[in-house]
Amino acid sequence: MMRKAKQILALLLFITSAPVVFSQADADCNIKYNLFKGDYQAKKYDVAYENWMWCMDNCPTLSVNIYKYGIKIAEYKLDHASASEKSAAVDLVMRVYNQRLEHKFKNDNPAKIYDKIATFKASQGASEEEVYGLIEKTFKMDPTSVSPKNMYKYFDIILKKNKDTNPQLVFDTYDEVGEGVEIKREAYSKKIEAINAKDSLTLSKKDKKHRTIYQHILINLTIVETSLDAKLTEISTCENLIPLYKKYFDEKQNDGVWLKRAVSRMFNKECTDDPFYDTLVEAYVKADPSPQASVFYAGILMKNGETNKAMDYFKQAVDQESDSYKKAGYLLRISQILSKKGRKSEARTYAYRALKNAPTMGKAYLIIAGMYASSANSCGTDVVSKRMVYVAALNKALKAKSIDPSISRLANRYIKSYTHNLPSKKDLFVAGISAGSVHKIGCWIGETVRVRSKD
Repeated sequence: MMRKAKQILALLLFITSAPVVFSQADADCNIKYNLFKGDYQAKKYDVAYENWMWCMDNCPTLSVNIYKYGIKIAEYKLDHASASEKSAAVDLVMRVYNQRLEHKFKNDNPAKIYDKIATFKASQGASEEEVYGLIEKTFKMDPTSVSPKNMYKYFDIILKKNKDTNPQLVFDTYDEVGEGVEIKREAYSKKIEAINAKDSLTLSKKDKKHRTIYQHILINLTIVETSLDAKLTEISTCENLIPLYKKYFDEKQNDGVWLKRAVSRMFNKECTDDPFYDTLVEAYVKADPSPQASVFYAGILMKNGETNKAMDYFKQAVDQESDSYKKAGYLLRISQILSKKGRKSEARTYAYRALKNAPTMGKAYLIIAGMYASSANSCGTDVVSKRMVYVAALNKALKAKSIDPSISRLANRYIKSYTHNLPSKKDLFVAGISAGSVHKIGCWIGETVRVRSKD
């Protein structure tokens, strides 16, 4: 009886004291957390290390910031490690990543963490296979979480392995990577447009900082896109694409995703004159009667002389889309198609409509610039009036660059070409025209510009 009473008393003591113990543990966690957080924010990473490690060991689920801040501390330790300490420092960085994945914090994105691990492993000399495996894992979880650098690395490895034996896999991977790039581009473009829509006089430092970051991300995405295109150029010719798509057509003719990618690549590589392009588009419209399919179908209607019907399909495609960024993309594609058909005034109208829906879509201005430049001989009657058309083209290229830094490299090529074709000071002197005066360009362009020379 006495023994049983002692057991009950011990249980009661445990019950009444346990909350105090747990409460003390929570208090210690919060104290240590706030101490290391303060040192971290003061960039005293060495000082923060001891309290941070205590949190890693004793309260790993207290806050995701233990890992967000902790990775910087771990990387600092690695950067300052001696040769004998380096292995342990590398392990510490990996512990931060792995422990964060283990505890699955709410709103955390595991794909982004695997992408960071891939980047870290590559920096430490890991094998191409190991790095590829991590990027592939990220890509399969969420393509938009792959960094621009790793997107390029992922595609490059697949290209090297499969370009001769499995080109379809190469194209499929290119399309998947490209779609991931476009999703990221859309998201960051919308963020920039939201900031630009604010009153420029009251923009906060935070808004300006974020806009610069977003623009830099878009620049990196464009670099990746351009680099991937360059890599693929060798095998993505019409001579290679047409037989490849014919080979798989019977199997894929009801696959909307495959058809969309095939049609898009054929269009971008200007393989649209081949009758098989029409076959692909018609199958695409049937398999996936989407706004994008309607745009491509309108293109072949126009090619076959059914202009009125084509314009109806263009209108239908735009009206079907509610998302302003996607609508802008369709309007831009319509502008490209009309431009290729020589319907320049209509193409310009659609380019401006694209800009109305996506004000940072600089490619729309480049389409207009290109059409202006190609009209120099027909919109001018003498040396100066013809060369003044290049002033209008240059203005559009400069505008494209100013609103969309991500296409700066492409815009610079336009700018260099148009600047070279401006009138010289001698041309202006002979014509009796002063630099800075107003000049009206006629024909379909109908714009007034300030006279300028190339020298």
